[in-house]
Amino acid sequence: MLDILALTTPIYVLILLGYVLTRLGLFAKAEMRVFGKFVINLALPALLFRALSQRELGDILNLTYLLGYFLGSLAMIGLGYLWFRRFAGQGPTASAIGAMGVSCSNSGYVGYPILLLTLAPVAGVSLALNMVVENLLIIPLLLFLADRERAGADKWRSLARSLARLARNPLILGMLAGLSVPLLGLTLPAPAIRTMDMLAAACSGLALFVVGGTLVGVPLQGFGMRLAPIVLGKLILHPMLVFLAISALPLLGFGAIDPTLVMAAVLLAAMPMMGIYPTLAQAYGQEEFSAVALLVTTFASFFTLSGVLWVLGQAHRLA
Repeated sequence: MLDILALTTPIYVLILLGYVLTRLGLFAKAEMRVFGKFVINLALPALLFRALSQRELGDILNLTYLLGYFLGSLAMIGLGYLWFRRFAGQGPTASAIGAMGVSCSNSGYVGYPILLLTLAPVAGVSLALNMVVENLLIIPLLLFLADRERAGADKWRSLARSLARLARNPLILGMLAGLSVPLLGLTLPAPAIRTMDMLAAACSGLALFVVGGTLVGVPLQGFGMRLAPIVLGKLILHPMLVFLAISALPLLGFGAIDPTLVMAAVLLAAMPMMGIYPTLAQAYGQEEFSAVALLVTTFASFFTLSGVLWVLGQAHRLA
């Protein structure tokens, strides 16, 4: 257990450092957006490009991983939406935002640094596979659900706008560019590789610092028991459902999957929700609840991730 804490503690020290230095005024909270834009628009796309460009297509287009992670997340969306709609008495929009909180992981800012420390050989590919599922399937579906209270034609236009934005997203462009390298049989020149490596190296530490800085000023009052289901759903139930889905697919005739990739998928599902969760929720008037949920879930994940890593370590020894 001490080995696991040694792995996870630096992650949360960087998050805490971002929070404390921003709280003390050494950095302005607005500057976190600048750092975040650098990570999202340059560092992460470079990381995804490098991860995909140096792999065979068979490793990248892993149908069992993609489908398993999607089905596990889809089940979590269904359960989350049902809970918030039927049992918590929320409307369709608030229920969709709640479902987003329990199904969309912080794969880039928190997940990748932890994978880099624990499962480095598959960290880049796992991140890229998750980005495909989250950006092309899960987030558009949740935005569509959140728009259901709007006028009939408007929700379809909103979905079309979301898809158009995704087509211009630097993360998507980085993935497509990386995929084109093995697809076309290209060989990258050494200066291009070193440039991408330098950008990618800036990703993990700065991303964690940004998470801490953006949590400054988040209100904590007034949400009570609405938080418990979202914390438990995201940190406990989501990784369980992803594990069950990925484990079941080979039994149904889908290709076998590397156990290391299974562990990576479970770890990514066990991350707190994505850092842009409050930003997406703001368009639907749910920014305060989503910001509190992000803060509480990120704090709780320090303990739950240590437990998940311990369980995965025991399972790996028994395998």
